[in-house]
Amino acid sequence: MLDRQEWDVAVIGAGPAGLAAAWEAARAGARTVVLERAIHPRYKTCGGGLIGTSLAAVADHLEIPVRERVSTATVTLDGRREFTRHHTEPLLTMVMREEFDNALRVAAAAAGATIRQRAPVRAIADADGGAVARLADGTSVPARVLVGADGSAGVASRWVGVEFSQVDLGLELEISVPGPVADRWRGRVLLDWGPIPGSYGWVFPKGDRLTVGVIAARGEGTRTRAYLRDFTARLGLSGYPAVRDSGHLTRCRRDGSPLRRDRVIVAGDAAGLLEPWTREGISFALRSGALAGRAAARAADAGSQATASLDEYVTAVSDTLTPEMDAGRRLLAGFSRHPGAFHTVLASAKGWQAFSRFCRGERSFVSLLDHRQVRMALSVLART
Repeated sequence: MLDRQEWDVAVIGAGPAGLAAAWEAARAGARTVVLERAIHPRYKTCGGGLIGTSLAAVADHLEIPVRERVSTATVTLDGRREFTRHHTEPLLTMVMREEFDNALRVAAAAAGATIRQRAPVRAIADADGGAVARLADGTSVPARVLVGADGSAGVASRWVGVEFSQVDLGLELEISVPGPVADRWRGRVLLDWGPIPGSYGWVFPKGDRLTVGVIAARGEGTRTRAYLRDFTARLGLSGYPAVRDSGHLTRCRRDGSPLRRDRVIVAGDAAGLLEPWTREGISFALRSGALAGRAAARAADAGSQATASLDEYVTAVSDTLTPEMDAGRRLLAGFSRHPGAFHTVLASAKGWQAFSRFCRGERSFVSLLDHRQVRMALSVLART
């Protein structure tokens, strides 16, 4: 059965990418609907650390549900060679993803978007002058443009044909801790460069909870689980109850992989857009979603010229986000081979300054690699 409502823009998925797209499209005057399989607030496996780039992306329309602001960071190399750095300005802003995503939902609805929850999309089809999202209940939602933001394993990514060059397994615990333990972690994160090539672990404080996780390349599942177990025990946290125990795969887009098929474009995880070294994805979701929403609204209003507007989205991603991913790949290649060298550089004044400025959104890894000495050092580390 076909939805009687004629939509300009239909968005699949109500995470950061989808809701950023919906906010932009609705604000531009497009009749916008969001199709979400779950009901907000819903849990999402995610560290929940917002860097400055993410904060800037939502600064003009969202009151962020902050759990904690972090200005101190402790860094270790597989539990050794510990150093700690303190800052007057916050490095990261901590959120629970269910609260953050729900705030984005409220903002998108306030901008004029219709949010349909418990509306899982099972398939996508071409339509004359648009596309159709086919729901699990047998109904179909037609739109002039469809934005896919339903994750890297979702229907939109498959429909467009996104290919991935890097797949990682992230494992995470949400641990409930008593007041004295929470106080010891208040305002401080821990980063640990792990024993598996390219891996690392983290502890993010969120009031009476700690988010403890590790990430490593897919195919190392047994070692990744052992890393999380040993990491948690080393920190004296294994005796506290885990409110959540979850895992997920992160997928990075292969360079040159498609972002568009006819009237369907993909953003965020569905497009494989995230930073390959840190696997930071929220800022990429918010920025690509905003680009997609603006392009979709223009295309819905462009008639026969819609293709040009959607091509502008692909160009914008290539110009702004792809270089950041390329820089992250180069950093990951060197880090995977020589984590000790990275740890030493990060402990230096210049190294920590560069990393902290990235966390605060004041500098990108692209600008870091503009320095000839940094590029040469990475090339050597990646080869040896």
